[in-house]
Amino acid sequence: MLPKEILFKTLRHEPTDQVAWVPFAGVHAGKLTGYDATEVLTDADKLFESLMEVNRLYKPHGQPVVFDLQLEAECLGCDLRWAKDGPPSVASHPLADDMTVPCECTIPTPEDGRLPLVLDVMRRMKAAVGDTTALYGLICGPFTLASHLRGNDIFMDMFDDEDYVHDLLGYCAKVAMKMSDYMVDAGMDVIAVVDPLISQISAAHFEEFMAEPFTQVFDHIRSLGVFSSFFVCGDATRNIEVMCKTGPDSISVDENVDLKAAKAVTDKYNVCIGGNIPLTTVMLHGTQQDNMKWVVDMLDSIEDKRNLIVAPGCDMPYDVPVENGIGVAQAVLHTDEVREMVKNYVAQEEDIDVELPDYGALTRPFVEVFTLDPATCAACTYMASAVDEVKPEYQDRVDFALYKYTIKEDIARCKKMGVTNLPSIYINGQLKFKSIIPSREELTAALDEAIAALK
Repeated sequence: MLPKEILFKTLRHEPTDQVAWVPFAGVHAGKLTGYDATEVLTDADKLFESLMEVNRLYKPHGQPVVFDLQLEAECLGCDLRWAKDGPPSVASHPLADDMTVPCECTIPTPEDGRLPLVLDVMRRMKAAVGDTTALYGLICGPFTLASHLRGNDIFMDMFDDEDYVHDLLGYCAKVAMKMSDYMVDAGMDVIAVVDPLISQISAAHFEEFMAEPFTQVFDHIRSLGVFSSFFVCGDATRNIEVMCKTGPDSISVDENVDLKAAKAVTDKYNVCIGGNIPLTTVMLHGTQQDNMKWVVDMLDSIEDKRNLIVAPGCDMPYDVPVENGIGVAQAVLHTDEVREMVKNYVAQEEDIDVELPDYGALTRPFVEVFTLDPATCAACTYMASAVDEVKPEYQDRVDFALYKYTIKEDIARCKKMGVTNLPSIYINGQLKFKSIIPSREELTAALDEAIAALK
């Protein structure tokens, strides 16, 4: 059976003899060919060459063509901040001071921004490997796109101006549907609606604001005759069930979610679930054996492997060692042999000693923001931005620190602190905001309370 047929059977909820494998190698593809992230996202030939190397090395059943949630935002007037080792991030929000809803005439066309480059490479990949590999087109989900356009104020808007949020999400859903049209026309087999910020809202807010636009998008993708995926980052546990109700063929989650428990929910709705190899502790900083063992242990922990796709928890970090990606592929494709290879393997813990502050002796509040990486994780970007917005008001009264889970010392700090979810905000060593981006009012109230407590 061709690799893509294994993935198609999985997405049709049919039993297979082989679990499907989808490496979400976005800018990491450039690492394989010696190109940095900016090069691979702005040069069609370099992107195509890099994707072909992903296909050759990692033997995927399916693979994305590009993992860049800023494509639509760039077309709609957002300035981007570029990086050498990650996709760009949004640096400006056109609707930050203008509570309007763009008209439909502003919806990106196939000629706008970098879309000609992306669509060209999609067609080239379809011609080169489309007979054997299922190709994913990734679009920015309505809520994250609305956040790109409006900024952090979108979270307060859900309380202060519900009609505006509904209208803006309706517009962003139309953008998503048009993007789906373009990518399906370019040969994509699966459209993944990637919306990291869904993990930052409650199930009640999801049902109030997100259910209708996401259902419309997934209905539209289905009408195009291709498969769909609802891709979310962060601790989306509380939203797995409401996500299923919008009708995607599959859901992808990251390491913040208990995959086995989440699969029990998705199976009730006959929705596939994909994930959730830890991006940093295993893929980036682990050994090849760590990656093999993680996959084998995960597969062995799930009895019913129907509706299961093995994948990284999100976009693979740029610097993931190639041998780790190959190790995952081997563990998926040759599970029995790899199980025997790693049966006696015990991972070696790195002995990195970090010193925690004496929180009880602080003379002024200490705010610590724990993130995956604000440069590459949209939810982390907006969590960090929420803190940055209040810093000028509190900089003489409050100390601030930002940690990234891509840095070994910060991983050790997370473990010593007992941080279980990213992104999170701690004040004086106490968890205050877990996978929920606070409004300015909520954050300032927490800081004012911390200041008063130390007087």
